[in-house]
Amino acid sequence: MAAGYSRSTLAAARVDLHQFVEFLYSRGVATVGEIRPVDVRAFVAALSEGVLPRALPDRPPAPDRPTAPDRPRGYARASVARKLSSVRRFLLFCADEEVIETSPASGLSAPKQARLLPQVLTPVQTAELLEAVAGEEPLELRDRALLELLYSCGLRSREILDLAVQDVDLERREVRVRGKGRKVRVVPCGQEAAAAVRRYLDHGRPVLLAAGSPHEDHLFLSRRGRALSPSDVRRRLQVRLRQAALGVAISPHSLRHSFATHLLEGGADLRSIQELLGHASLSTTQVYTHVSATHLRRAYRRAHPRA
Repeated sequence: MAAGYSRSTLAAARVDLHQFVEFLYSRGVATVGEIRPVDVRAFVAALSEGVLPRALPDRPPAPDRPTAPDRPRGYARASVARKLSSVRRFLLFCADEEVIETSPASGLSAPKQARLLPQVLTPVQTAELLEAVAGEEPLELRDRALLELLYSCGLRSREILDLAVQDVDLERREVRVRGKGRKVRVVPCGQEAAAAVRRYLDHGRPVLLAAGSPHEDHLFLSRRGRALSPSDVRRRLQVRLRQAALGVAISPHSLRHSFATHLLEGGADLRSIQELLGHASLSTTQVYTHVSATHLRRAYRRAHPRA
């Protein structure tokens, strides 16, 4: 896999570059050598304003390609930044290969993104969510182990889905994780999560495995004995949220945010949290200092007699 990127990252880049090519055709630009800085800037503006063409000029859409609905609003700034990053990398590659002299995207900055605080559960809400999954059926054992491990280790959805059985060492209570860029890190696993995974391995996974291939080595399996997908994780979380009646709307990534926030509030230092999360830069981890400060302000307002 190119440069260690995940399948989803490569698929997103293909979509971004296809969109860029469509836009260039609409401006009469047919080759890489004809691309000018103004074309790249116009592409970014079109993304922000939601006025991109939906088909290549003089090229009928493929029979199996549905027509995209009109997009009255532009893309979010984070999406624009990602698409511009894909274009930059492509043009830089062309310059490195001497297809063009210099990249027409050099010096072009992405739109400044608002720094949004991640949504987190309180420790009490987290416990209520996990304890609501209390059955002994294979799928219930799987869901409890899945959610416990997401929160206990602060994993991304893709990371937990890529786990193989041999990646979990229950004796040492450690999990070997392949993160972004295929970087490997070892994360400690809490006692509750280790117990939930043990119950799933003993009584849940063998039943699910019997419905599929006996050679499937992914840790978490569907009812048909196959590896789960990110959409499966989202759906299972929503089911368990309804069961717990928490009245909150969160994603699987919110459990990762909750993991980091609860560690920081419990006294863990940022460098340790950075390592546990697999962040390449400490600046990415520092968003949790803002979350913790928000938590402290709320606690102050609730507790101080003159707040």
